[in-house]
Amino acid sequence: MTAATELAATELAAKRGELEEALGRLSAPTQDEGGISFGKRVGDGTSIAVERLSQVAAHDRLLTMYADVCRAQDKLADGTYGRCDRCGDPIPEDRLQALPWAVLCLSCAAAGSGRA
Repeated sequence: MTAATELAATELAAKRGELEEALGRLSAPTQDEGGISFGKRVGDGTSIAVERLSQVAAHDRLLTMYADVCRAQDKLADGTYGRCDRCGDPIPEDRLQALPWAVLCLSCAAAGSGRA
């Protein structure tokens, strides 16, 4: 394993742990008092609902990033780290330094996967 891949492995392991912790916090049950109620006026129920929607969106983004981190770790293990999952071209080193869990090159990421 080269120094660059060792560094990537360390960074990916740290990011995976960070994401697992964040996902655990977002997945923990909330202690709503009697559920969420909606009325004609903006009140606590509406605020709680908006906050929950934000948490769901954040959870979805974290799940996507978590999947990419796990995929990048798999690629390290099988020797394909640094190659695009879609086209097979090398992912530029500066992209991998900035985003060690990148599994797509910039062209493929921009082409519509919805992920960077």
